[in-house]
Amino acid sequence: MTQEVLLAAWHDHLAQSRRRSPHTVRAYGAAARRLVQRLELASWDAVARLDTAALRGQLAARRAEGLANASAARELSALKGFVGFARNQAGLPAAGAPRLRGPRIKKGLPRPVTPDEAVNLANTVHALAADDWIGARDRAVLLLLYGAGLRIAEALSLRSSDLPLGERLSVTGKGGKQRVVPILPIVAEAVTDYTAKLPFMLANDDLLFRGARGGPLSQGMVQKATARARTVLGLPATATPHALRHSFATHLLGAGADLRSLQELLGHASLGSTQIYTKVDSASLLETYRTAHPRESGD
Repeated sequence: MTQEVLLAAWHDHLAQSRRRSPHTVRAYGAAARRLVQRLELASWDAVARLDTAALRGQLAARRAEGLANASAARELSALKGFVGFARNQAGLPAAGAPRLRGPRIKKGLPRPVTPDEAVNLANTVHALAADDWIGARDRAVLLLLYGAGLRIAEALSLRSSDLPLGERLSVTGKGGKQRVVPILPIVAEAVTDYTAKLPFMLANDDLLFRGARGGPLSQGMVQKATARARTVLGLPATATPHALRHSFATHLLGAGADLRSLQELLGHASLGSTQIYTKVDSASLLETYRTAHPRESGD
């Protein structure tokens, strides 16, 4: 076996089995190539038996080249993934993979869009869509992210059994953790508009948001639609679907919501995750949300 065979298999695994982005495939592939070339590895068994010291040495060599913390963390993630894949290929248990913690990365503050930009983005996504029902669908998804603070995966996991949307919605987030989020009238109306235009029949517990051919809607399609809309509006590349969730949090905190209540709304496991937005800590949740959220009135 040659190094090129190893690297090609790793590339295919990332692109096809894991469905990673082209950028991630390139970065992770490059990290694996540097490892096998530096240590002269040419078999799955050789890669699979690398220990923590070997990965630490590879990372040290990269840091000596001037690699910053964020890039070093990504490099380590790629190497651990590559070794884990090699262990699987070699028939070795995953439990024996090397354990090594990456460098600490300071979390940056989110880059929110303004309230008007958020709604304009949702409306422009609708206007640019090839079909009216697809535009209504994407608008509804984006308003769920901005108006209810959902993660995109959470919005796309909603089912027909969640309809009709009332003033509150129960959502299952990361780790199976459930939370309740308020639903603004503008959000409920957008979802109702979408379901009225949907050309497919929904069974009792089907996923709510459907792709053009009737299958489940993918995150990538929403991201592509958002990218087209932000270009038309002249918004920066940071105006992504996830930025709408950031904006939800930032605007509520600016209006007086307290951190612990916002932690519950966002479904964060720890308060530390919520604190990246601000150090503000004040009044009550639901009343603040209803009276002060930038888009509560729906205009």
